Amino acid sequence: MFSVTVRDHMMVAHSFHGEVFGPAQRLHGATFVVDATFRRAELDPDEIVVDIAAAARELDTVVGAFNLRNLDEEPTLAGVNTTTEKLAQVIADRLAEGVHAGALGPHSAGLAGLTATLHESHIAWASYERTL
Repeated sequence: MFSVTVRDHMMVAHSFHGEVFGPAQRLHGATFVVDATFRRAELDPDEIVVDIAAAARELDTVVGAFNLRNLDEEPTLAGVNTTTEKLAQVIADRLAEGVHAGALGPHSAGLAGLTATLHESHIAWASYERTL
């Protein structure tokens, strides 16, 4: 399996529901480094996994929708605990929508899957992997 990863970042505010989150139940900020890894079994006719520039633009579009926002006020996330794990899933699913819409070029239909990884610090991160 071949893979290509592109990286971006976002700064958000959010709060969590549930005693397990302790002080993080209050509004707080978070900065995430976001990696999107695209996979395919065989290289496309151009001998690439995906156009890196197109993948970076699509990641920027997805992440940009959340950057410098209070996620508690984001209608599409109403009632959702925007944990690192959940945000990885949301970002992966939105990237998948872009792949299916052709945002990554004519050969993106050959992509097998993608993984979104959110690094919340140098010692902790979470990922969500999905097929395409």
